[in-house]
Amino acid sequence: MLIDSHAHLVSLENLPEVLQRAEENNVEKIVSISSDLPSTEATISLADEYDYIFATTGLHPHSAKEMCEEALLGIDRFAENDKVVAIGETGLDYFYMNSEKEIQINSFTEQIRLGKEHELPVIIHVRDADQDMLEILKKESMADAPGVIHCFTGDFDTAKKYLDLGFYISFSGIVTFKRSEELREAAKNIPLNKMLIETDSPYLAPVPHRGKPNEPSYVKYVAETIAEVRGMSFEEIAQATKSNAEKLFRI
Repeated sequence: MLIDSHAHLVSLENLPEVLQRAEENNVEKIVSISSDLPSTEATISLADEYDYIFATTGLHPHSAKEMCEEALLGIDRFAENDKVVAIGETGLDYFYMNSEKEIQINSFTEQIRLGKEHELPVIIHVRDADQDMLEILKKESMADAPGVIHCFTGDFDTAKKYLDLGFYISFSGIVTFKRSEELREAAKNIPLNKMLIETDSPYLAPVPHRGKPNEPSYVKYVAETIAEVRGMSFEEIAQATKSNAEKLFRI
C-alpha cells in the first residue's frame, strides 16, 4: 500500500475517477495540500468526505503577499480541525519571486510559529533558496515539530543538511526524469526512515506520463524508480514511505 504525501486534490479534474484509480493502484492515504485560505476550506471539506484523505492549511510562497493578521488567524483556526495534519505548503521560492524575499520570509516564519504552537509538521517548498531556508530552519529550531522538504530536487549534500535538522525528504515524479541523475543519487543514499514519496498532483507527472496531468495513482512510478536505484523491492519502498508518512503526519 502507498501514501501520496503531497497532492493538490482540489485542483484536479474528474476527481471521483482520479480517486477510483488511486484506490485501484493501492494508494491507501492521500495528504491533500492547501496553498491559501480558500483552498484550505475546500481541502478540509474534501477530507471530511473521504476518511483516507487528510488536509493541510497554509500560504504557499507564491501567495506570501496575502499574509496578514486575518490570514494568520484563518490558518490558526483551520489548524484546529481534526483532519488537518500539517501547516503548508509554505516556504521560499526565489525562482518566480512572486513576492519579495522579506515578504516570503515573514510569511514562512509566521507559519513555522503556528506549526510549533499546534505541534504540526510543516510542509516546505524551497526553490533556489536553500541558503536562506537552512539559516531560517537552524534559527527556528523545529526539533519538536519537524516537517518535510517536499518535491526535493537537490543533491545528496543538500539533503544531508536538511536531514541533520530532523526533516524528511520527499521525492516526486522528477526523480523519474532522464536528466535527474543527481536526484536519483540522493534518493539512493538518504536514510530510508526519512523518505517520503509524492505526486504534487496535478503537476510533475512522472515518466511514462510526463507532460500530462498528474494524479495520486502515479505515485507508484516514484516508488518503482527509488526501489530500482536502491536495489530494493517495490514493496519495501512502499512500506517504508507509508510508515514514514504515517509517523510524520500521525495518520
